[in-house]
Amino acid sequence: NDQTWMWKRARGYFDVVTYIGNDTAGRTVSHNLGVVPEMMWVRRRNSTGGDWDVYHKDIGNTKYLTLNSTAAASTSQYTWHNTTPTESVFTIATGANNTNGDYFIAYLFATLAGVSKVGSYTGNGSTQNIDCGFSSGARFVLIKRTDVSEGWKVHDSVRGIVAGNDPFIELD
Repeated sequence: NDQTWMWKRARGYFDVVTYIGNDTAGRTVSHNLGVVPEMMWVRRRNSTGGDWDVYHKDIGNTKYLTLNSTAAASTSQYTWHNTTPTESVFTIATGANNTNGDYFIAYLFATLAGVSKVGSYTGNGSTQNIDCGFSSGARFVLIKRTDVSEGWKVHDSVRGIVAGNDPFIELD
């Protein structure tokens, strides 16, 4: 069984950017999000294999996660060039997300009240209620522990988001 989620490009909360790599350190890529991206997923499009590198504002611009892996956050200057994205560009280094001549796609996410929330929380080893600020409930929640190897957990309205032991799937 396949499950698909889609996002609509909308200024202020989601944008999609494509670019061709040029292997230049500190390269900036323009986007139309109109606000600073809080999370980005970037992947090479024209070859098999390759990872989905993830930027998240709360782990910073010197680390990255991998969407198709359970790995903890890794440190690398070769992903985001140690540069925080702005409301108009994000910066990449040489290598994985900027290989010369390769085609890339980037999904950019930001918080927009009542529509989306990009954030983080610190676990306490016990049951916690995390308020994402949605008065009528969320339809899609993606959670990844960043300090140890653990899967990307998706809770969604298809499986049911309720208080307690919510069903989920893992992306990786």
